[in-house]
Amino acid sequence: MPGRELSLSAYLRAGNGEGVLVSACSRGACLQRSPRGDLGAKKKKKKQKRKKEKPNSGGTKSDSASDSQEIKMQQPSKNPTIPMQKLQDIQRAMELLSACQGPARNIDEAAKHRYQFWDTQPVPKLNEVITSHGAIEPDKDNVRQEPYSLPQGFMWDTLDLSSTEVLKELYTLLNENYVEDDDNMFRFDYSPEFLLWALRPPGWLPQWHCGVRVSSNKKLVGFISAIPANIRIYDSVKKMVEINFLCVHKKLRSKRVAPVLIREITRRVNLEGIFQAVYTAGVVLPKPVATCRYWHRSLNPRKLVEVKFSHLSRNMTLQRTMKLYRLPDVTKTAGLRPMEPKDTRAVRELINSYLKQFHLAPVMDEEEVAHWFLPQEHIVDTFVVESSSGKLTDFLSFYTLPSTVMHHPVHKSLKAAYSFYNIHTETPLLDLMNDALIIAKLIQKSTLPSDSLVLLLIFNYFPKKGQ
Repeated sequence: MPGRELSLSAYLRAGNGEGVLVSACSRGACLQRSPRGDLGAKKKKKKQKRKKEKPNSGGTKSDSASDSQEIKMQQPSKNPTIPMQKLQDIQRAMELLSACQGPARNIDEAAKHRYQFWDTQPVPKLNEVITSHGAIEPDKDNVRQEPYSLPQGFMWDTLDLSSTEVLKELYTLLNENYVEDDDNMFRFDYSPEFLLWALRPPGWLPQWHCGVRVSSNKKLVGFISAIPANIRIYDSVKKMVEINFLCVHKKLRSKRVAPVLIREITRRVNLEGIFQAVYTAGVVLPKPVATCRYWHRSLNPRKLVEVKFSHLSRNMTLQRTMKLYRLPDVTKTAGLRPMEPKDTRAVRELINSYLKQFHLAPVMDEEEVAHWFLPQEHIVDTFVVESSSGKLTDFLSFYTLPSTVMHHPVHKSLKAAYSFYNIHTETPLLDLMNDALIIAKLIQKSTLPSDSLVLLLIFNYFPKKGQ
């Protein structure tokens, strides 16, 4: 559910199919700034020449392999004549101007892109004409028993997330290396509690929390996860997994660790008799079955402008902008209250009834509904609408995901409320969504404005023509 580099059925779980969406992806999401000029794909950093330094006393010169294993972080140049802020501005400008090819952001770019890894995988080609639906490769009788080989100096590790220390390691890896905006100013900050919610739903397996460590010092430098999901495709329900939180340490991205992580999680899932997966991406990969556009609503314009996440429109002052986005202090819908455990069955019925209209949708039992929707502070909020007769007619939900604000002297974090499921049968959808905005504002969240897309993909499955 919620994250991305390959985040999962966040698209499927964005229940407001009528187009009002704060975010579809985060349990992972595409982190983009406001639409004031999309510079496209992430730019590859230029290698900086380093001056030769005298070895430290008692130190030894390490080879390239040990350099990779230590994952040493380069420090900014220390030139006393140039302020540090100026150096950071120059570095960001150089990154934005570099002309290296990045990931494809649309179909036209994707048509010119070479997919060296995905061309070897059981996914449809971008230009492939699909006339029927079903598995691309048949289920395997003999699944590889041995883990795939990693580059020398690295080792596999199944992460025990019940360990506070291990959970903190995963938090640090994602916090320092996971999804950033194109200008490297904001980065998702998944809390340990959020990670447990996203990675340990009913039916989770420990071997699907797949980590990579440096052999010498056991530093966690890579991760990928899978969680179980029952997915209905047309009239049949298939057991799949959702792939999420693919993350490789920045210093190892030239080592091609990510493809090995994908192959290894595929092997581990295959060992459980599952041969299909769903995942999402913020770039075009072969071959999307659906595209979901983000719609964002500012709750705290002043802060968003101060951290340069958003900008003032032409002929707009900050005061006029704040007045434009001002919300009432109380909700409008009668009978709106927080979801309670006793509501689980009724919420499940609302979800299943709503999802019948789609050809591709998750199927959740009561245990899963309780896990994903019962309110948890700073993680997920769900509110139901109860009629005077005691019947639940509608519900809204959103989850909370802050982002770290980098390079800002005052603000260090930016909170966001991501729309999850919003299902209405009697309350007008706009009223329900407006109440969601009011509730989110009351608990001090600031949405992330963006014009980005999230694309849904299925591994080892042909969708029907036209889907």
